[in-house]
Amino acid sequence: MNQLPHIHTLSNGMVVLLQPMEDVSSCAVCMALPAGSSSESDAIAGSGVEASEWMFRGAGGRDIRELNDALDSMGVQHNENVAAEAMLFSASLLGRTLEPTLGILADLVRRPTLAEETFEPCRELILQDLEALEDEPNRKATTRLRATHFPHPLGRLSLGTAESLAALTPAGVRDHLASRVCPAGTILSIAGAVDVPKTVAMVEACFGDWDAPVPAEIALSPAMGGVHHIEKDTAQTHIALAHAAVAPSHESYYAARLGAAVLSQGMGSRLFTEVREKRGLCYHVSTNYAAYRSCGAMVTYAGTRPDQAQQTLDVIIAELQRLGEGIGEDELGRAKTQIRSALVMQGQSTAARAAAIRSDWFNLGRARSLAEITDAVLAVTTEEILAYWKACPPANFTAVFLGQDKLTL
Repeated sequence: MNQLPHIHTLSNGMVVLLQPMEDVSSCAVCMALPAGSSSESDAIAGSGVEASEWMFRGAGGRDIRELNDALDSMGVQHNENVAAEAMLFSASLLGRTLEPTLGILADLVRRPTLAEETFEPCRELILQDLEALEDEPNRKATTRLRATHFPHPLGRLSLGTAESLAALTPAGVRDHLASRVCPAGTILSIAGAVDVPKTVAMVEACFGDWDAPVPAEIALSPAMGGVHHIEKDTAQTHIALAHAAVAPSHESYYAARLGAAVLSQGMGSRLFTEVREKRGLCYHVSTNYAAYRSCGAMVTYAGTRPDQAQQTLDVIIAELQRLGEGIGEDELGRAKTQIRSALVMQGQSTAARAAAIRSDWFNLGRARSLAEITDAVLAVTTEEILAYWKACPPANFTAVFLGQDKLTL
């Protein structure tokens, strides 16, 4: 897909990205508000997740049943998520229902009821999700890793803590929403069956007169880093590692992504071959590039038997470091094919395209075409990846080990 999205900025600062896609009758909507979990103080951690649940309990004069009936009657599939840097509302729908769907979205964002009696059930749902971490040791380990590796509060769990959730009040959450939900910094992306002039008019009608104060800048604290052991009686030892990587806007971004793909993408990748296939140390092992707008990391995870945990850790680190010694052209070719395949599938998915152009605008201040990304991936050489691996070596790891025994880096 060579076409760039149409960009329209409302007078209040809200950015609208519209990506027409041929031969589809559906469209996807993604709205990102500057109310991510990193905008919360530790004392009110979890406010955004509470708010996103609470907003769907009534808005624009509709109660929860009427909201759900309105969305269901149009076949709208929707999702709400609070990430570190944004509160996200996304929906997949038929193109002909875009106008009423945007009207409901405007009600949720601008006119939520936020009734006192619906507050507590939302908190109970979040507490259940938080408690479920104890039954998902892999998620618990990687969650702790992000919280310790990335600057605070970027990596902090968006659910908050049991203590911060217990301290939330309806008035406090309303105040948080009022201070963060505003057009300045909001990005609305729509991809699929989009008539640009008509959609611009719809968005202007729903959000053009929206006025709210610009939110304060978010202050970040240095990352904790270090090695952490979570003692837990589990059948497996869970290994989570992170080392520094470049941010999405860095010139070496594609080299970083391809390095991670050589390590971990596909059944011919190095970690899969050396850790799983040759030695049988674990069923799952992976290294993935993870990033926020200002920073990135290579995040590695494996779950293995306790008696094999130290060997698994040693082999993983050796493979991470060995990448800097050389890469075969066949390895790089497979990695490029994996990424290109993902891009082709993105070009056929309205939801993936809406999310991608929204992410591009937030991280880069512009949107990329799939052709631009493909060309950039294909242009990366083995020498560029090796130079990147030398500049950002697998070292100074942040580590979280969850299980019965402590491990040594």
